[in-house]
Amino acid sequence: MKKLAIIQCLVLAVAGLFLSSAVLAQGDKSNRPSPPATATGKVDGASITINYSSPAVKGRQIWGALVPYDKVWRAGANEATIFETDKDIKVEGKSLKAGKYSLYAIPGEKEWAIIFNSQTGQWGVKMDGSTTEDPAKDVLRVNVKPKKSKSFSERMTYRVDKEGFALVWENLEVPVSVK
Repeated sequence: MKKLAIIQCLVLAVAGLFLSSAVLAQGDKSNRPSPPATATGKVDGASITINYSSPAVKGRQIWGALVPYDKVWRAGANEATIFETDKDIKVEGKSLKAGKYSLYAIPGEKEWAIIFNSQTGQWGVKMDGSTTEDPAKDVLRVNVKPKKSKSFSERMTYRVDKEGFALVWENLEVPVSVK
């Protein structure tokens, strides 16, 4: 009887060790297939930070396939992409107050809509595959023109520079003017 109790305790201890390892591994986002990344920079005195998860091409067709045209996209992977500015700015000539926003996009072959949404902290997609973007919480939508990038980019990245910011992935660059 005592031997059985010892064996049960050992089994429970080993199971607990494996379970706690699995839970801790879930917290390490850098091991994800689309690891977290951050782009930061200054535009006319405003500090801009974009926190996103960076998916890879992995031989897939991206635009119009993995990322469909004319549908709201979370502009990254995993959690919704977060755009933050410490000062009021103008995005494509339209006012955006200082704050933190979820960043979504509606890709198109010739034009994209970039969406700043006041709801933050949510996963980027629902169980049915649609995004978590709630149009009632959209603060700003602007239209921009994508262009062919100078070189192939395996991982999706954001860049912040004196002109604004850009999403760069595969053979495409989507610049967004900020003043």
